[in-house]
Amino acid sequence: MRLDLPPDPRPDRPARAARAGDDDVVAVDGLTKAYGPATVLDDVSFTVRPGELFGLLGTNGAGKTTLAEILQGLRSATAGRARVLGLDPATDGDRLRRRIGAQLQDAGLPPRLRVGEALELFAGLHGSPRPLDELSEEWDLGRLRRRPVAKLSGGEQQRLFVALALLGRPQLVFLDEMTQNLDPAGRRHTWEVIRRIRDRGTTVFLVTHDVEEAARLCDHVVVLRRGRVLADGSPAEVVAATTDRSSVWFTDGGLDVRGLRQLPGVDRIARHGPRVEVVGRGPILAHVGAHLVGLDRAPLDLEHRRPTLEDAFVQLTDLAEEAS
Repeated sequence: MRLDLPPDPRPDRPARAARAGDDDVVAVDGLTKAYGPATVLDDVSFTVRPGELFGLLGTNGAGKTTLAEILQGLRSATAGRARVLGLDPATDGDRLRRRIGAQLQDAGLPPRLRVGEALELFAGLHGSPRPLDELSEEWDLGRLRRRPVAKLSGGEQQRLFVALALLGRPQLVFLDEMTQNLDPAGRRHTWEVIRRIRDRGTTVFLVTHDVEEAARLCDHVVVLRRGRVLADGSPAEVVAATTDRSSVWFTDGGLDVRGLRQLPGVDRIARHGPRVEVVGRGPILAHVGAHLVGLDRAPLDLEHRRPTLEDAFVQLTDLAEEAS
């Protein structure tokens, strides 16, 4: 787990480079991209292991898509080094793109093109494509083969785009903002699609600004802000390294809360009408529960809320904003 925070954002760069292995699917070291005076990526380093569902997480404008395009050989870096499947994207782009799949934000198709025609067109770009009938059944496209792209729902379009990205049997697939503009049902279905890709053995590089999506799906995340890495680890590791506080909630409008302030680990107590919030560190649930039982005021709705990846993301970006 790595957590880089201002004012010294890159103290452990040598250790990161030492951890990179020959079998990493993606290895990025000191990658920088600048357009004149504007730096889009600033000394970015991380690795992606085989079979991971990796998430590049950041707000719009963080540099996520630029980084993904550099890793696919579609853009060049200003400085630093990247290896993808053992290849340099800058010099081996053609060889690399035969081994990866990609679904980008602008992966639009002609609106009158039929689903079956799109599959056949893209299959012709690969020497040994997946059988179209097999792929259509896997992604539930058989009944849509004669339907124009313009008549597909958001979820159906995403399934088609994923099928196209997987036609060439890629070892690594890039998925960029897959759930953007989808309704809740389409969003959840697309999450299941992404999990299925990983479970079939393909390493997934997911580009997203959706913190909930990253928390639900990803084995490993890198948090990017204004081109700099703020955190690198599993969602749980990022949360644990950012904050060790949690909260206990319960309903008791008549409780004298002064006794709670004396409990080990308690930092803050707040009332929200009849609801009581106790914020602190360590096993505060046990301490609060034991205290209330001792007062013969055991609540029926005692609830422990742990910090989420969203909490960590907000804290990381707020700290970075204060330092900039």
